[in-house]
Amino acid sequence: MIKKIAVLLLVFNCGISYAQSIKTDVLVIGGSPSGVAAAIQSARSKVKTVLIEQNSQLCSNLTENKMADVLADRNLPSGIWGEFRKRVIEYYKKTPGYDTTHNAPLQLEPATGATILSKIADTVKSLNIQLNATFTNIVKDGDRWEVTIKQNAKTETIKAKVVIDATETGDVAAKAKVTYVDFDNSKNKTGPNYYRTSIAMGDISPGQKANTDPDDNFPPYPAFCIPVKALVAKGVDNLLITEKLLPVKNNIQNLPHQLTLGQSAGVIAAYCAFFKTTTANLNVRLIQGELLDFKGYLLPLTDISTDPYCRAIQQVCATGLLKGVQKEGNAQTQFFFVPDSIVTTAEVKPILLETYTRAFLWFNANKLDKQFTIGNLLSFISELTLTDPDNVRKSMSRDWNMQYHFTSKFDMNRPITRREFAILANKFLNPFARTVDLNGRLVN
Repeated sequence: MIKKIAVLLLVFNCGISYAQSIKTDVLVIGGSPSGVAAAIQSARSKVKTVLIEQNSQLCSNLTENKMADVLADRNLPSGIWGEFRKRVIEYYKKTPGYDTTHNAPLQLEPATGATILSKIADTVKSLNIQLNATFTNIVKDGDRWEVTIKQNAKTETIKAKVVIDATETGDVAAKAKVTYVDFDNSKNKTGPNYYRTSIAMGDISPGQKANTDPDDNFPPYPAFCIPVKALVAKGVDNLLITEKLLPVKNNIQNLPHQLTLGQSAGVIAAYCAFFKTTTANLNVRLIQGELLDFKGYLLPLTDISTDPYCRAIQQVCATGLLKGVQKEGNAQTQFFFVPDSIVTTAEVKPILLETYTRAFLWFNANKLDKQFTIGNLLSFISELTLTDPDNVRKSMSRDWNMQYHFTSKFDMNRPITRREFAILANKFLNPFARTVDLNGRLVN
């Protein structure tokens, strides 16, 4: 009799366990490349993450076993894309004739790429991957999304603080009856300050048209940036879109963009879950900072990937103090930082005035030449930090080569290079710390 009761209790308890909803911080629907990248990043940002895929493997659209050359973003090894690229090169490096040059087009069999990406996902803690799980419905339930899935002929419910729609056809957005901005309308968003909120970027965009707006600070054709708000579904909180934003489906050339876009969505989702907030209250700089922590890029500057001060340059350029330069190449137009070129007073003055209240007094008190000098920057640093000018000069003279490893000679009268300016401005002026809203406007 006791055994029968024990068996009944076991069955009853199993039934209760099955009936309970799964709760998670972030739910990614769709095992596309962007979905896998989003799930990896969300979990790495230390929030509980579930990834569901209707097929028996992740990245099920990458099935070909024929070698393909991925041309995009070979000079932009951003975050998960850069990590994936290294893994692929490591896998193929002993193949005769395989080009392992750091900026060569990435050669791979798509099916092998899918396997490598899946292996990366398998090593991530706090990430629960559910295969053969079909999305059926989504509704808002208080401060969480309630998502219904079918798996093994059974219906289950997952409750999540944030949901990422990484399906190729935007199934989740359609069920939630929300709208979103497509890729062509999200990249290089019209407005002089949207570049400040960039969360994803690339150097080649499928189907892109040339950007000729003279008021845009976004990189010109063919490079692109996508602002934070472009990933957020309109009209609801905590629903993000990735895969559906891309204009061309099942194209291996999209892979860098998918991984970059997915990682960005993962950062945004983790931010909302970790800080118990919504997509209506995003802190752009904290989100961008998290992406940079994981070696992501904000802007598609193709000539700084190997620079140890790459992050400092990215941060300063994201404020607008220095802007990228378009250059025509043999195969394509590229977007460069041009680290050794000279900073002009005209390019930095407007942003310095906008960013720092004391800048107005400093510019009135100092007569500047066309070219901005090392002495000019140190004087401005002294003004902003309220530090004795002689002390600033002496410490910089000491640290110029030893600490910052500049190869040039310290000379107060010499025009400062863009690289020198970015490194010093990032450290002493910290313009990236200024809060900006989702439209890129400075917030006091």
